[in-house]
Amino acid sequence: AALTVRFLTRRFIGEYGDMAEFIYSHNLTVDGREILLHIWDVPSSQQAEDGSSEEKRIQWADSFVLVYSICDRASFNILPLKIQFIKAAKEGQSQEKVPIVIVGNKRDLHHQRVVSSEEGRLLALSLDCGFYEVSAAE
Repeated sequence: AALTVRFLTRRFIGEYGDMAEFIYSHNLTVDGREILLHIWDVPSSQQAEDGSSEEKRIQWADSFVLVYSICDRASFNILPLKIQFIKAAKEGQSQEKVPIVIVGNKRDLHHQRVVSSEEGRLLALSLDCGFYEVSAAE
């Protein structure tokens, strides 16, 4: 949620209570073209729901940004399964590669890091995904 809010408003909110999933709409200009983005922000606490809810989200989306905390090994370890699930659902229907980006968040908390940048890059490379490390706070 912090990364989504930062992207949409350019503000950082450090503390969130119990978060629900939200769909945000945002206009963006890319290469001189106006693009309307719809962002379905799903907190990690709700990602463990039954497969039909997750399947619905996957079918709804055209691309995916999967965010993990560099300070939380468990959030990183679930990525391969999530990506395999997305690819099976999306690429099974067509021959097109689904755009997926892995984002390691909390780069500013390097002193609490448990997942190295190299691990993130290697995972993205092995799963044919993009990779970035960011800090929503910065």
